[in-house]
Amino acid sequence: MNRNLVALGTVARREVHRILRIWAQTLVPPAITMTLYFLIFGGLIGSRIGTMDGIDYMDFIVPGLVMMSIIQNSYGNISSSFFGAKFGRHVEELLVSPMPNWVILLGYVTGAVARGLAVGAIVLLIASLFTEVQIPHPFVTLTTVFLGAVIFALAGFVNAVFAKKFDDIAIVPTFILTPLTYLGGVFYSVKLLPDWAEAMTHANPIFYMVNAFRYGLLGVSDVPLWIAYVLMLGFVVVLGALGLWLLKRGVGLRS
Repeated sequence: MNRNLVALGTVARREVHRILRIWAQTLVPPAITMTLYFLIFGGLIGSRIGTMDGIDYMDFIVPGLVMMSIIQNSYGNISSSFFGAKFGRHVEELLVSPMPNWVILLGYVTGAVARGLAVGAIVLLIASLFTEVQIPHPFVTLTTVFLGAVIFALAGFVNAVFAKKFDDIAIVPTFILTPLTYLGGVFYSVKLLPDWAEAMTHANPIFYMVNAFRYGLLGVSDVPLWIAYVLMLGFVVVLGALGLWLLKRGVGLRS
């Protein structure tokens, strides 16, 4: 067990070191992007909108923007890092080592979660420059961002396993994650939508994560918290099991 912990620490430390080594690519761009969101949507457009669900529009969009940054960076970190290991063929060294599959998966996921949470903290800090950030429900806030980061780190791992070229790891973020995020209640309340669109939004898993996090920061949510937690925990279990199965079978990893 001690040997496995050493191996886990090594993989996770390498991932974190990679993030910090290229911090200008991993941490700065999300901070600039989210600052523009706050300036344009929160400052310029928000001043005309006024309130959303009785909440100042700038405050309303903070949870969604933080969660969006966590999702994108957790997913992007592991998908690019693990595919890079596949492309460089040094992932084979991990597979033939006595290191258990759960150590490999958890090591990469730890690095992706670290980047997601770091970017989320930076975005929350930027938000504090535009509005007063309060955390009335810290447990909900912390558990939601952690589970969200884990879910999309695992999803990014699955994407990296099946990817055959670098273009493949950009397809899911571009055509799936981005639309689901923007349609997940980041910039508006689901109550504004017609019935058919509201029903479709409730089929979007990111909608539940955004609303759970919004409850943690603002104390309001469009969905019951227990449903959000059941959904998030279910995704962690299913995607974690899928990731371990893919490693065990060597799908997309062995020549």
